[in-house]
Amino acid sequence: MTTIDTVVIGAGHAGLAVSRLLTDAGREHVVLDRGRIGHRWRTERWDSLHLLTPSWMTRLPGWSYRGPDPDGYLSVGSFIGYLEAYAASFGAPVVDEATVHEVAATPRAHPARRYRVVTSRGTWHARHVVIATGPHGTPYVPAGLAGLDTSRVDLMTSNTYRNPGRLATGGVLVVGASASGTQIADELNRAGREVTLAVGRHTRMPRRHRGLDIFWWLENTGRLARTIDEVADPVAARAETSLQLVGRDDPERATEDLDLGRLQDDGVRLVGRLDCVEGHTARFRDDLAATVGAADATLDRLLDSLDHFVERIGLAGQLWDGPRPRPVAIGTPRRRVDLRAEGIGTVLLAAGYRPHHPWLQLPITGPDGTIRQHRGVTPAEGVYVVGQRFQHRRDSGQIDGARHDARSVVSHLLASSGAPVPATAGSTTGRREPAA
Repeated sequence: MTTIDTVVIGAGHAGLAVSRLLTDAGREHVVLDRGRIGHRWRTERWDSLHLLTPSWMTRLPGWSYRGPDPDGYLSVGSFIGYLEAYAASFGAPVVDEATVHEVAATPRAHPARRYRVVTSRGTWHARHVVIATGPHGTPYVPAGLAGLDTSRVDLMTSNTYRNPGRLATGGVLVVGASASGTQIADELNRAGREVTLAVGRHTRMPRRHRGLDIFWWLENTGRLARTIDEVADPVAARAETSLQLVGRDDPERATEDLDLGRLQDDGVRLVGRLDCVEGHTARFRDDLAATVGAADATLDRLLDSLDHFVERIGLAGQLWDGPRPRPVAIGTPRRRVDLRAEGIGTVLLAAGYRPHHPWLQLPITGPDGTIRQHRGVTPAEGVYVVGQRFQHRRDSGQIDGARHDARSVVSHLLASSGAPVPATAGSTTGRREPAA
C-alpha cells in the first residue's frame, strides 16, 4: 500500500495533461494505466486510422506539434509516439499494466488518505483522484441485434476492427454513419467488399471550406470554445454525434470529403437505421431520407454562418469561395435484407459508446452512467474528471480541448490546499515536440 497526494487514472492525452500541470506545481502524483501510454489507441483503433483534427491542433500543456506537416493528420502510430515524447519530456510518473479494480472512499480515514485505489499492481491511498479514462466506455450494441444468428454471421464492434483482411469472407453490414462507420465502410468498399451502411443520426461536415480546414473555422468562430452553460439543452449537446470526417496521409486525397453521397457513388448501399435482426433477416426503418435531409440542412446553416463570419471580419475578397457540398440524393432504400442470401458475413457496429466505470465505487454517476461534474469537479470532494464529451467546452472530448479542462481541474485541486497554480496551466508555450 502506498500513500500519495493524487492518483490520475488513464495515461492518454488527458491524463498526461493533468500530470504535466501537477509536475509543474511540484505535486506528488502517479498516473495509472491498464496498459501502456495511449493504451486505447494501441489496442482499439484500426490500422489505417488518422486523427480527424489537423496536426497543428495537437496541443497539450507546454507541448505542441512542431513537425514538418502541421496541416496533415497524424496516424495512430505517430500520435502514440507524440504522447510518449510528451510523457518523457517531464518524466511523467506512469505506472504501466495497472488495471484499476476499485476506487472507493476510505472510512474514517485521515484527509490525506480519503480514497483507496486498488489495482493489479498494488493499492494507493490518496487525497485526490483524477479520472482521465476518456469519453469512450463500452461499445453500444443495439437491443435489436439480440436475435442475430451469430453461427453464420460475425458480430463485431468498431474498436475490434483492424483491416478488411481480418474479417470473415463476404459482404459487410456497417451500422452507424458517423466518423468511424463512414471511414470503415469506405475502406471495406475500396477493398472490394460489398458494403451496406445503416444510417442513423449523423453530423455531415466538409473537410475544408473556402480553402481552409473545417477545424480552422470551428476554432476561429468560437464554436469549439462554447461552454455547456451556453447551450439550451446540455443533455442533447453531450449526445452530439461525431463529425462525418476523415484524416488522410495521401496528399491527393487529403482534402476529399467523405460523406454519404461519396460512399453511395462508390457503390456502398445506404439503408435506414437498423431496427432489428431476426435470425438472418435485418430490418431497417423508413427514415433514411429524413435523416439525410436533416444533416444536409444543418450543414447548410453552418456554412451560412461561416460565410457571414467571413463578411463580418472583412475577408470575403481574400478567401476562395467554391461550390458547397451537394445534398445527398436518396432513392428508395431497402427495408429488409436477407444477410444469408446477400452473402453478408459480418455485422460491424460503429454506433458509439456508453459510459462504463464498474470500478468506481463512489456515488457520483448519473442514471445513464456518466460522471456527474461541473468543470471537472465531481460531488465527491477531491475527485475530478477530465476528457469527457462536452465536459465544459464543446471540444472537451477532443485531444486539443482536454488542456482547458486539465487547467480547471488542477487549478481547483491546488486551490483547495492553498497551492499556487503553475504558469503553464493550459498553455502550449514552452518545450515543443521535436520535428520529425
